[in-house]
Amino acid sequence: MPKIDARLPKGMRDFLPGEVLKREYVIGVITDVFQTFGFEPIYTPTLEMLETLLGKGGEEADKLLFHAQHPGGKEQLGLRYDLTVPLARYVAMHENDLTMPFRRYHIAPVWRGDRPQKGRYREFFQCDVDIVGVASMAADAEIVSLLTTALGRLGFADFTVHINNRKLLTGIGIHAGVPEAQLGDLYRSVDKLDKIGLDGVKKELTASGIAGDAIGRMMDLLQHREGGLDALRQVRAQLAGVPVALEGIGELEQMVEYLGALGVEESRFTVDLAMVRGLGYYTGPVYETYITKPDNLGSVTGGGRYDELVGMFRGQSLPTTGSSLGIERIIDLLDLLNLYPPELTGTVVQVIVTVFGERTQGASLALANELRAAGIRTEAIMTPRRAIGKQVQYADRKGARLVAFLGEDEIKAGQVKLKRLSDGQEVTVPRAEAAAAARRLLVG
Repeated sequence: MPKIDARLPKGMRDFLPGEVLKREYVIGVITDVFQTFGFEPIYTPTLEMLETLLGKGGEEADKLLFHAQHPGGKEQLGLRYDLTVPLARYVAMHENDLTMPFRRYHIAPVWRGDRPQKGRYREFFQCDVDIVGVASMAADAEIVSLLTTALGRLGFADFTVHINNRKLLTGIGIHAGVPEAQLGDLYRSVDKLDKIGLDGVKKELTASGIAGDAIGRMMDLLQHREGGLDALRQVRAQLAGVPVALEGIGELEQMVEYLGALGVEESRFTVDLAMVRGLGYYTGPVYETYITKPDNLGSVTGGGRYDELVGMFRGQSLPTTGSSLGIERIIDLLDLLNLYPPELTGTVVQVIVTVFGERTQGASLALANELRAAGIRTEAIMTPRRAIGKQVQYADRKGARLVAFLGEDEIKAGQVKLKRLSDGQEVTVPRAEAAAAARRLLVG
């Protein structure tokens, strides 16, 4: 038989069983939080119309897209590169079937033609949560509350949600006197503040051709970047003549008030005037979460308000706010910080039932079935000629907690012998009590 070269496309990954179990644990915790907050799941297809996917990002999106074409097919299709555009299309198509406000979550793979590198893949999972149809800052505050709850449930102790508002950013640019055509350069440079510092931002803005006096006014405002409500009050005084900035400040103040009502501790969030978020469709609050200890480990959530996106498909804007949780990044950090629960052993199997030969195979299968009926995850050995010692080694390599022995002597006596692999403890019990005894050993 000719051998086919076994390899993966660049930027794609296989996952071993233990890795999948970790992923399922993370997704399970987050899903439970979503549902606790009253969010509902949706499903959308992997493939979307090309015109749908290009509607938001144009040429920039086209660079990311994996195009998909069936031989002879007439529809121009692509693999989704995020879950936000599909949501906008979904709401426009099903609006009459949805109860507004619509609170959805969606956890699914997406594909992007980025250059593969460490921590960046061409196929990865996104985890989105959104509220559609609420203009109040209460919706934005609730999304932030949900994010802090989910990260806390996963065991993260040190993290901060950075909050800003695109209207305030626009107002800062207007106050500084930056021409509208150069606002993109302004935002891109400010977004790098943590990496290059104020001097670096100043150099980049100068290189972009922004006037020195405009840069000076920007630097004055950025001095207040993380002062919370006090900073907002100072910035409000400086931007008193810029209505869009005052609107953004008012929304941030209201959002902070609602965060307090939701019980989000002040240490969990900060107003950050230099937090930009790169996507151009945001229209109000934006928020991003950073793990802060043991070192600054980077961003794990990002989102904001995008009131105009659904309007691309329905012809009229609809207020929407939401966030993505970086599932891939969160999984890596849980490993790095050793935050997975100890009972997450890397295997689903709790008990291995051994087999002593062809004549006892049926009895071993029957015992495995009884243990499964009692809710115990069980595998029965199906190679009766394999030595018992090898079967025990197999159970140990699998990560099973217990081994059940059912030889001819045990069958005649109506008994089962159970052995816990972690400490070697053994018990022999009547067959009818095997499940109860296994549960006790699993707990110990």
